[in-house]
Amino acid sequence: MLRIGCLFIALSVMLADVGATTRDPGSHFFDQSLGDFNEELELAREQGKKGVLIMFEMDECPFCHRMKTRVLNQVDVQDYFKRYFLIYSVDIEGDVEIVDFQGQTMKEKDFAFRQHKVRATPVFGFFDLEGKMVARFTGATNDVHEFLWLGEFVVEGHYKSGNFSRFKRAKRKELRK
Repeated sequence: MLRIGCLFIALSVMLADVGATTRDPGSHFFDQSLGDFNEELELAREQGKKGVLIMFEMDECPFCHRMKTRVLNQVDVQDYFKRYFLIYSVDIEGDVEIVDFQGQTMKEKDFAFRQHKVRATPVFGFFDLEGKMVARFTGATNDVHEFLWLGEFVVEGHYKSGNFSRFKRAKRKELRK
């Protein structure tokens, strides 16, 4: 009986994904970086964005892969985040030279590790229009809803008065009502 229940749950999850609208996150979630985050901030200001979102990641990261194949590929997620942020990816092991928000040239790995203390991946760093990190989330979210709540947490300025865990608990309570 337990096997049948597990099989039913697995089939339900697979069927639920069949109807989901997805797009490649490489071309529909992430923006093409100019390699100069100082310029990216200027572009974000010009476009009326709330800021810049950086996904710190690395090759072979199963949680990064999970985010890309289950969350960042969802059209609703892409549309919401693209409305409010310019979005870039930084390889925490990368040797590519970039310019940080203050105009200093360095390698991606130094930007990640030295400036932002990224040691695990993925890390989603939300930067305001001055280049200051205002919110940070480490790891993969549980699902699409949680990632959208993370966006809402930043966009609506809830990060100024509380933490994401409390915000998330309040959102879950709202769903149960």
